Amino acid sequence: MAFMFMPMLRVAARPQILTNASLRLGTRSYGQVAAVSNVFQEALHATSPRTDWTREQISEIYNQPLMELAFASGTVHRRFHDPAAIQMCTLMNIKTGGCSEDCSYCAQSSRYQTGLKATKIVTVESVLKAAKVAKDNGSTRFCMGAAWRDMRGRKTNLKSITEMVKGVQALGLESCVTLGMMDEAQAKELKDAGLTAYNHNVDTSREHYPNVITTRSYDERLKTIDNVHKAGIKVCTGGILGLGEEAKDHVGLIHTVATLPAHPESFPVNTLVPIEGTPMFKVTRVKFDAVVRTIATARMVMPKTIIRIAAGRIDMSEEKQVLCFMAGANAIFTGEKMLTTACSGWEQDLEMFKRWGLIPMKAHVEPALREQIEPLKKDEQMVPEMLLHQMNPSKHPKVTL
Repeated sequence: MAFMFMPMLRVAARPQILTNASLRLGTRSYGQVAAVSNVFQEALHATSPRTDWTREQISEIYNQPLMELAFASGTVHRRFHDPAAIQMCTLMNIKTGGCSEDCSYCAQSSRYQTGLKATKIVTVESVLKAAKVAKDNGSTRFCMGAAWRDMRGRKTNLKSITEMVKGVQALGLESCVTLGMMDEAQAKELKDAGLTAYNHNVDTSREHYPNVITTRSYDERLKTIDNVHKAGIKVCTGGILGLGEEAKDHVGLIHTVATLPAHPESFPVNTLVPIEGTPMFKVTRVKFDAVVRTIATARMVMPKTIIRIAAGRIDMSEEKQVLCFMAGANAIFTGEKMLTTACSGWEQDLEMFKRWGLIPMKAHVEPALREQIEPLKKDEQMVPEMLLHQMNPSKHPKVTL
């Protein structure tokens, strides 16, 4: 007598509707769907920026399961930006070293023995020559940085810098400068010269900041940002990851920037490049998942802001960079050098763009809502259609596999 062996079939358990009360991160099993908080859903369905975020709300977004967070931030990104367009920026050091500040990560501080030689400000002609090279290689924003504390008593230098700005603008490039602390009158001079953006990073959270810098207060940084904003110049402000901080400081950094009177035009995300001779040289490197979380959270709470992968990108594999782009980053620094550290070159970056279907962002692009979505209903959860059918069969038809 022949026997027929039938394979044992495992019957799947009936899907459950998960609630916030019944689910904790890291406890769900295969096949379950993570419950999503109202805060997270509101950020996911945003059609305009808001500046009234609380730390608790940003922390809740930051601590979502990373796959869900990155997918959601990519969704928001596509609503406000062309996901294929990446802004190519080139940064030139127009005055190197000799800075009196004690930023514990910086090679240009005169307080540390880093082997860097201080120089005077470069000529206008040399800047415009470098800007032309950057434009010819695909960059659309040219940034100029000077290593000093502030602009007090630097009228001659400011005059030269305004000429640099005018020349860069005349080439059809966006212009950006980072010159330390600045008052309203100085900001107005740069605005009158046509400056596109001013960079002044807050670096980290307010709480961790004293562990990094003591010669310039957090509020002094915010005052400069306010002066720039009042002058009508676009604000570029972000931070550095890997300064010995904790995850709560990434949340604090984003909270500071996302609750400014207006969101910054751009948010640079730097990862520490350890410089021998600086106090931060042997600090433990930040893990990549924290970089992605920071980018994704920033995209969720600042949907229209350009998010720039800045210092440290050269140490990222191409795949890591693309994951950052998918999570919401849409700008890079490219070229021969980034102030005092190495930088990925134009040719290398354009080859990467070609492989992944990316394109250089055009100059003077203003992010805007690219698609209309239905307002979020309070009783709706971000769950698969099968589960939505169980919740409300009349509204959501049954899905046939």
